[in-house]
Amino acid sequence: MSDVTDPWLIVGLGNPGPDYAANRHNVGFMVADLLAERIGGKFKRAQKAQAQVLEGRIGPPGPASRRVVLAKPMSYMNLSGGPVTALRDFYKVPTDHIVAIHDELDIDFGMLRLKLGGGDNGHNGLKSMTKAMGPDYHRVRFGIGRPPGRMQVADFVLKDFSGTERKELAYLVDRAADSVECLLADGLERAQSTYNS
Repeated sequence: MSDVTDPWLIVGLGNPGPDYAANRHNVGFMVADLLAERIGGKFKRAQKAQAQVLEGRIGPPGPASRRVVLAKPMSYMNLSGGPVTALRDFYKVPTDHIVAIHDELDIDFGMLRLKLGGGDNGHNGLKSMTKAMGPDYHRVRFGIGRPPGRMQVADFVLKDFSGTERKELAYLVDRAADSVECLLADGLERAQSTYNS
């Protein structure tokens, strides 16, 4: 059972490299980058895993602040489980203190849903994480909606957000980062009632 002093591992899911940076599939990286900015640190290459990490604290100073390891796996999305498991073991993080931030096809663009556990819904990053350590981690699901017309899902998630979507993206990424902070400070139920839309 996890303890209030246990660290949290916040994982933004995405694909490494500039070609993927603005893709829908990389919204997890975008939220992780914003959380890093708020903490006031820079990502560094992890020694024990194929990932970039930043250690810090989230929340108000004092007993309410939470020790966190922010991470961006550098293994490509469908192999995320390896780096996340290595980080979990190295930092001794209980599985229920892991948060995966990821794009979600079955939720309209800009909507958020937070949950603990569940299936992977065809998401390759979650599939890899669940295979490596079971399903009992938190998810911050960032809605990207379904592809238009007959566009293949793989093509859709690996395309950049549309011009219309980009107008709202900074606000929505900000809101997703807020939801992570709320989850850590106030627990899942409060975060769900505030941010699930």
